[in-house]
Amino acid sequence: VNQILLLLLVLTVCAILYNKVHQVPSALKNETVDLESPEETEEEVPVVICAAAGRMGAAVAAISSIYSNTEANVLFYIVGLKTTIPHIRKWIENSKLKEIKFKVVEFNPMVLKGKIRQDASRPELLQPLNFVRFYLPLLIQKHEKVIYLDDDVIVQGDIQELYDTKLAPGHAAAFSDDCDLPSTHEMIRSVGMQNTYMGFLDYRKQAIRDLGISPSTCSFNPGVIVANMTEWKHQRITKQLEKWMQRNVEENLYSSTLGGGVATSPMLIVFHGKYSSINPMWHIRHLGWSPDARYSEQFLQEAKLLHWNGRYKPWDYPSVHTDLWENWFIPDPSGRFKLTRPDS
Repeated sequence: VNQILLLLLVLTVCAILYNKVHQVPSALKNETVDLESPEETEEEVPVVICAAAGRMGAAVAAISSIYSNTEANVLFYIVGLKTTIPHIRKWIENSKLKEIKFKVVEFNPMVLKGKIRQDASRPELLQPLNFVRFYLPLLIQKHEKVIYLDDDVIVQGDIQELYDTKLAPGHAAAFSDDCDLPSTHEMIRSVGMQNTYMGFLDYRKQAIRDLGISPSTCSFNPGVIVANMTEWKHQRITKQLEKWMQRNVEENLYSSTLGGGVATSPMLIVFHGKYSSINPMWHIRHLGWSPDARYSEQFLQEAKLLHWNGRYKPWDYPSVHTDLWENWFIPDPSGRFKLTRPDS
């Protein structure tokens, strides 16, 4: 009996020691798995900017300002035509921007065939890249959310903040209302700029009146867009925009002599009452509407994004607040793009 008890005691001790020896590695293994299981991959912030011939310096300055003011994982989609892509690629790869993450995307202007009404008053507004924003899901396919920026902007805030803009359920995009910031109202009045639908659409046309949109409805500016690609595709936004482009070719429903652009008008129609709002300080605009009208320096320092929409661009002369733009400009290594200044 004693031998049996002794044997049982030895077996019990051995079992306890075995468990202790094997529990330690097991616990360490579990901790390791718990630490490594959540992949700490930082979400990309995709930013779409066009690089048009004759104004590539604008795209470079915009990219430079974004990259310098954020720690976010920004991926730049630089959209150009076949003839302009080699120039912008060389500019980036041979400057301090060579560290950025970017993809060059070629835009095929043939998608616009038969959809643009020729207008001689401001032919630059009919350039194919002005319509890239209509085709975002065709160009950018792996992202749920995308930022689109006109090239004539400078970003002074952290682009992550703009990317975090909340879009309401069912909204494919967020824009800035042209009536959203009292500080800009005096600027709008001083340059005679329209900020209602009447300034963009021809209400003499029955097709426009049939929309049932009041001509006094506040417009929005599509030079800064935060877009939801899933909703955009689900609502067939691109097809809707193309439909209004084609109707304009046939019926002349809007023109560049109205709101100063032909890319805004179809978006005003398609997105009416169906868009979210961007923080007003993330789109301070009209800096290019007059060579004389100026914002206060304090107001501009507080702005997160500056937009020189209008004829008077900061790389040309005359223009205003050019110092804020030149802070981010990187000279063209090839020497083809040059700033126009009074002494040049």
